[in-house]
Amino acid sequence: MTQRPPDEGSDRRKQGKSGFPEGSFPEENFPVQRSDAEWRERLSPESYHVLREHGTEPAFRNAYHDHKEAGIYECAGCGNALFSSRHKYDSGSGWPSFTQPLNDTAIGTKADHSFLMVRVEVFCSQCGGHLGHVFSDGPKPTGMRYCMNSAALQFRAAADINKEDTST
Repeated sequence: MTQRPPDEGSDRRKQGKSGFPEGSFPEENFPVQRSDAEWRERLSPESYHVLREHGTEPAFRNAYHDHKEAGIYECAGCGNALFSSRHKYDSGSGWPSFTQPLNDTAIGTKADHSFLMVRVEVFCSQCGGHLGHVFSDGPKPTGMRYCMNSAALQFRAAADINKEDTST
């Protein structure tokens, strides 16, 4: 939902220490709902750990940190389109990084106080799956670094998307 920290007074929600609005959708309000058993059946163990248990995969040892093909990155849990390869860049972090989401409704953010620090968690707006974190140390023009877990993503190549568009 939030691409960058809003200017003071531009968002009526309470501002956290990070400068991002606090709060998110209560879990029961996500459009895509599945039982824990359904998530476990649908997802690989690593994707389940990241998306449903807020885990993190190893840096530099994941599918998309160095991936350069044109296309769309979707939520591995529900298929929601999240990020475009046009906004992907090499942050040097070892995780796929983007300067912005695909659109303003693709993701949500909330304060994350785990590991004795304050970060901003990024989650899928459709299923609530944990995707990664966003930081305000990215390149221009947004200044944002959406640092995502590959295990939370699936990739659709631009060529495949174009084929789907012409077949309908």
